[in-house]
Amino acid sequence: MRRNRYPTRPRSAQGGFSLIEIILVVVLIGGIVAFAATRILGGGDRAKANLAKAQVQTLAEKIHQFEMDTGTLPNSLDDLVTQPGDASGWLGPYAKTAELKDPWNKPFEYRMPGESQAFDLISLGKDGQSGGESVDADIVYE
Repeated sequence: MRRNRYPTRPRSAQGGFSLIEIILVVVLIGGIVAFAATRILGGGDRAKANLAKAQVQTLAEKIHQFEMDTGTLPNSLDDLVTQPGDASGWLGPYAKTAELKDPWNKPFEYRMPGESQAFDLISLGKDGQSGGESVDADIVYE
């Protein structure tokens, strides 16, 4: 039996990926990235809505502090920052100008007298419109 000096390798299938396989992988990765991006970006809006709830409560406490010091409710939220001329006993400032806006950089609505209490304090949510659902819903001090 004679051996071949140059052994031949058996022919194997061509190595690498086919175009279909590459496209399939790219589509799958794109789907995963799109899903993750919506979860991450949607979480930002939920976080802002929760922050707005906390801000409404904090700002309402500052309004109550103003009332305890002066004996009256402020005429506007600006009275928490700058002393109004008719407020004796004012020990402010009770808030900073930046605290008078919600996380979407829209001013809080302050109504005095309120519908069911002495005052209403409202963030109109992400859309800035009255009403809405989810992150667009109004956030009201209770």
